[in-house]
Amino acid sequence: MDQYIQQLMSYNSNYDAQLLEKAYLKATEMHKDQKRRSGEPYIIHPKAVAVILADIGMDDHTLAAGLLHDVVEDTSYSLEDLRADFGDDIAMMVDGVTKLTNLVYDNQSKEERQAENIRKMFLAMSKDIRILVIKLADRLHNLRTIQFMPYEKRMEKCRESLEIYAPLAARLGIYAFKFEMEDISFMNLEPEAYRHIDEVMTERRRKNANEIENIIADIRVLLDELGIRYEVYGRNKHYYSIYKKMVIQHRDLDEIFDLTAVRIIVDSVKDCYAALGAVHTKWTPIPGRFKDYIAMPKPNQYQSLHTTVIGQNGSPFEIQIRTHEMHMVAEYGIAAHWKYKEGISAEDDEAKLAWLRQTLEWQQESSDSTEFVNTLKMELFSSQVFVFTPKGDIVELPAGSTPLDFAFKIHTGVGIKTVGAKINGKMVPIDYVLHNGEIVDIVTSNSSKGPSPDWLKIVKTNSAKNKIRQFLKKENRPENADKGKDMIEKALKRKGLDLEKVMRAPMIQRAAKEMEYQTPEDLYNAVSYGGREFSRAVKLLEDYRQEEIQAEIKRQEEQEQKLRNLEPKKAKESTGGVTVKGVDNLFVRFARCCSPIPGDEIIGFTTKGRGISIHRKDCINIISLPERERGRLIEVEWEESDSNLYFDASIHITAEDRKGLMVDISKVCEEMDINITGVNLIADKRDSLAHMDMTLSLNNTKDIVKLMNRFRAVKSVVDVYRNNF
Repeated sequence: MDQYIQQLMSYNSNYDAQLLEKAYLKATEMHKDQKRRSGEPYIIHPKAVAVILADIGMDDHTLAAGLLHDVVEDTSYSLEDLRADFGDDIAMMVDGVTKLTNLVYDNQSKEERQAENIRKMFLAMSKDIRILVIKLADRLHNLRTIQFMPYEKRMEKCRESLEIYAPLAARLGIYAFKFEMEDISFMNLEPEAYRHIDEVMTERRRKNANEIENIIADIRVLLDELGIRYEVYGRNKHYYSIYKKMVIQHRDLDEIFDLTAVRIIVDSVKDCYAALGAVHTKWTPIPGRFKDYIAMPKPNQYQSLHTTVIGQNGSPFEIQIRTHEMHMVAEYGIAAHWKYKEGISAEDDEAKLAWLRQTLEWQQESSDSTEFVNTLKMELFSSQVFVFTPKGDIVELPAGSTPLDFAFKIHTGVGIKTVGAKINGKMVPIDYVLHNGEIVDIVTSNSSKGPSPDWLKIVKTNSAKNKIRQFLKKENRPENADKGKDMIEKALKRKGLDLEKVMRAPMIQRAAKEMEYQTPEDLYNAVSYGGREFSRAVKLLEDYRQEEIQAEIKRQEEQEQKLRNLEPKKAKESTGGVTVKGVDNLFVRFARCCSPIPGDEIIGFTTKGRGISIHRKDCINIISLPERERGRLIEVEWEESDSNLYFDASIHITAEDRKGLMVDISKVCEEMDINITGVNLIADKRDSLAHMDMTLSLNNTKDIVKLMNRFRAVKSVVDVYRNNF
């Protein structure tokens, strides 16, 4: 028996060795003349994929499909040949992970082709979830060897892994895949941030090694006294998880303390809660940081108790408590059912793959692959809320969902007939935001007229929105034209447009004609349903403003030039250097929380071992500084210099979400010769607004004021201000 086959058999002696050897020989034969970018034989990749699948306990058919997953796409071996040699089951899995390379696309972009591939994968997953597990293993090994890819391809694969594949691995509960994908992608996308976190974490591990050992020793004493059998060990948080906390909470790494965790594994659920009680007796828990995922499992059936407590030195640390079975599911996720239960039963499938069937419903309701993938990303990243039916069944919904989302999740017929809702026995409005643990009872009536366009603003889930739109279209009821007109006027007001000029009869008639409506009233009725027609109407009515906006910008620039000519000349311009009053040769760094630039009033803060941190005087971190820390403040000032130094400044822009928004914003920066060093853009589907945080390289406050004025003049921009986190 080949040494490689022996390696696979070492994971499970019940594997069909002949099947694996046959698949290995066929893959070796078909890939024999192919090389990877590293110059190594291509067969190394499918071999590694099969080992990854064996490591998480997948069955032998899945391993065989892993070995053969590229033969149909990359060799002359056809799907029909594979089906004849290996049967329908393996052929179906290989076909599911094969890209759509043989299809002819009509003017499809690279992004559209990528979206179509992801959608095809989800269609295949409806037949067998193992297809996704193979795809995740394939992506994981490609990430492990991604250093051989060209830079642009590397960035593309890493972004896609963070946006799609790592969240999917989390949904399947295969956290080992998720964490490794995230850290490799993070290391490539943000190498400097990764190195900084690695350096700090390495130093902290060196300094805190004894502290963790002492905590573990204390836990052993507590559990020994209770007579509980246990395993306990320390673990460090993954780098990307730390980075996300820094970005979301706008905190420096030295302001994050709970970077380590202790995991306790016991025999039973009863022991989990007993261990939790002992931990809370020994250390003070932090309010709001306790999560009971045993009573309320995550969608992927992850179960554990999480609590964060304050250690004896005042630093917080996390403790996770779970049973051995829960730990297996946490490590292997859905694969644990092949590793330990020989596959998924119908009952398991119903509970654990509900999220997948919901995703398949979305793809059936959406005719556009790009729209489907964007919806998928939003749903994968959204947090969840768990509520109960009156009979005690758990219903999972995205955070922010309402009773209407709950009703449509139960059944379309229930949603359509909804007239009210009770939460824990008390009547609430239908736009009430659901919270974990609540009992939701939907009140229905056969005499209900059904959904109104207002419901589209209330519901959170795309599934509910699609069902409401379908009902409204089917009913084809004439809606109130005044409502549609009011929606347009409000949207135009948010854009800062003059309603008297925009809402003139000729302009409305022109928009109606271009949108193929006979009268303005027909247009208003269509707009009242929301969606694409509303966006199209608003865009048409705002287009006429473009020439006026350009004229306003030109006049403003001319006025600014006149003002500059009137300003007295200075011997020297402030160029960005900083001096500390009364002290020489100190290391100075600029705080990212407020990003000061020359012209700002500034103050210094003496850090421990990292020199002087320079903040704006109006920085929220300085204003809220405890009295005991104010002694570390020090006077600083911008020095006069002829050098040309540049500093990062963060600006927030709120705008109506539209195609070309980022292009117009970037054009302003290009025209002012200002470099964009970072962008974080979040589109809020609820109000069609885009929220953008931009980091820009500037050298004085005059430039930032001028830039913000230019941004305000960009079409659809609602608000612009300088960030001060």
